[in-house]
Amino acid sequence: MNFINQMKAKYRLLLHYLGIVLMLNGAILILPLISLIFYRDESSEAIFFLLPAILVGIIGFVVWYFTKSQEQQVKVSIKEGGIIVVLSWIIICIASAMPFVLSGQLNFTQAVFESVSGWTTTGLSVVDVTKTSHIFLIWRSTMQFFGGAGIAVIVLASIIGPSGLGLYSAEGRTDLLLPNITKSAKLIMTIYIGYILSGTILYIIAGMPVFDAINHSIAALSTGGFSTVPNSIGQYNNLAIELITLILMFLGTVNFAAHYLVLKGEFKKFIQLGEIKLMFFLLSIMIPLVTYFSMNELYHSLGKGFRVAIFELTSALSTTGFSTVSYSDWNDFGILAMIVLMIIGGGTGSTAGGIKQYRIYVLYKSLLRNLKGFILPSKHYEEISVNKPEGRVFLKSQEVINVSNFVFIYIIIYIIGVSIMLMNGYPLRESLFEYASSIGTVGLSVGITSASAPISVLWAQIIGMLFGRLEIMIIFYAIIKIFKDLKMIRNKAGII
Repeated sequence: MNFINQMKAKYRLLLHYLGIVLMLNGAILILPLISLIFYRDESSEAIFFLLPAILVGIIGFVVWYFTKSQEQQVKVSIKEGGIIVVLSWIIICIASAMPFVLSGQLNFTQAVFESVSGWTTTGLSVVDVTKTSHIFLIWRSTMQFFGGAGIAVIVLASIIGPSGLGLYSAEGRTDLLLPNITKSAKLIMTIYIGYILSGTILYIIAGMPVFDAINHSIAALSTGGFSTVPNSIGQYNNLAIELITLILMFLGTVNFAAHYLVLKGEFKKFIQLGEIKLMFFLLSIMIPLVTYFSMNELYHSLGKGFRVAIFELTSALSTTGFSTVSYSDWNDFGILAMIVLMIIGGGTGSTAGGIKQYRIYVLYKSLLRNLKGFILPSKHYEEISVNKPEGRVFLKSQEVINVSNFVFIYIIIYIIGVSIMLMNGYPLRESLFEYASSIGTVGLSVGITSASAPISVLWAQIIGMLFGRLEIMIIFYAIIKIFKDLKMIRNKAGII
């Protein structure tokens, strides 16, 4: 019975932390009401946020209150952290969809889609921004703000403390900015908010309306891509606004630990990071190629073609999802380049999605080492090493295997998602693009994603977005952990 009691204590602790997350979600649901100070004519819509906020808050409080006695008895490992994170994301995404359902704007599937797209910082949308009130537009940005920072980081920064390393790791963050986990989380939030405020001010100076500036700054830094205007950044046709967006997208896709190197003035270490080198290499190759082979035939102007290419490809690689043009007239090469960059994605430990540049860099280093192994004697080539924010790190063979497994599973899920779109009658090119955008949490679209899209397509995209944001393996680990624990409890209790 000691084992069973230990398991009960562990899951009471998990429920305790889940209660904290739910209470936090209740508080987040109230935040859009601040916009009513400026848009009082939308006061009647406050009830759509208050009802789910109260419900989620009460449930969270009850769960937290009746499990708080066990709070300090068990530490949270990455396995238990995975369970908390996965359950938290599912519940929060459903709760956050309720305002859309209660207002009658979207049905349940559409509302969950919009909510998941917001929290996963994807940016694919099924709402018509021209017919959506300010309070709902700011709600979409609010979800992207907290989704980009990460539920675990927010909770760690505000409540849980040193026992939360498992939560921190479970949301895909592996680099500690500071030795103390809570201080690291708080520093991430400080950097995050500081960039958003700076971006908002720069947007306003560049001529963007204040409301749009706030929303676009949040969406750019969170690599979310939700816009308040129909044609995204292209609506403004403003070079200064595009440059500001490029900077914010770059900041959003860079590892937070890498930001800390810059803040400490260690620019040389920053430039030497494997991810940073790979990012600039990819863009330096892809931008000229797309400009020459795709943009020239569209714009017949080198300057215009280069301007479009650098913005769209950066948006794809950073998994932000902002755009300045439509892709309906792009040739196959341009679309292929976008798909490849969306699949690769942004930096590990950032707000970006995709396979992640770090994993691609590790695979490249592994391939290079194997090629050298065929040519040189073993004593003449080094073990695989990568430059990370904490310094040069030598990788064990198991780490390379883990990266390879992740990439393999990612591609399998991608193929399944594309197949579902093909079964619904969509062309191959569009299906490849749209699902790369979904699982990569990018947000760019060639027209498949809409309120009229089949339910099976929307749910395939929902699952893809969740897998893309929660690092795939964490979801598998959480499910396996729950079933394994249940089986062990049953066996220990003598239940057949």
